[in-house]
This record gives sequence, C-alpha cells and structure tokens, in this order.
Amino acid sequence: MDSIDEQRERYRGQAKAAQRVGYILYGIATVLFFVGLATSFGSTLVTLIIIALISASVILAIAIQVSYAIRGAERHEEDARAQRRRR
Repeated sequence: MDSIDEQRERYRGQAKAAQRVGYILYGIATVLFFVGLATSFGSTLVTLIIIALISASVILAIAIQVSYAIRGAERHEEDARAQRRRR
C-alpha cells in the first residue's frame, strides 16, 4: 500500500492535470465565443460553448478543492509536529 505522502503526491498531480484541462476548456469556450461573434451563433456552436463552460467549471471546482484539501492536511500535520516538539 502507498504511504500517505505518495498518495498525496499522486492526488496533487491529478489535481494539477485537472486544473490544466479546466483552464484549457475555458480557453476553448472563449475562442468558440469569438468565432461565434465573427460568424453567426449557430445552435451547434452555442452547445459546444455551453458544454465547454460547464465541463470546465465542474472539473476546476473539484481540482481546486482537492488542492486545498491537500494543503490543509499538510498544514495540519506540520502544526501537530510542532505541538509535539513543544511538549
């Protein structure tokens, strides 16, 4: 079984990758929006923009929350170690 630190690093890597995907999807939605401004907003284009925005939002929300949870767990462990040293 993996140690806690190895699991955290794996989750940290997955969260960073998910954040990249989320921001790329926001970029794609932005490009598609400007393509729609330059042309006419067809129903397919609007659907693609909405899918990209919703997907990016969901992916980023989860990835950011996981990143904060990892940092919080690390801070908690550091505080616990510091309190043990003071005793």
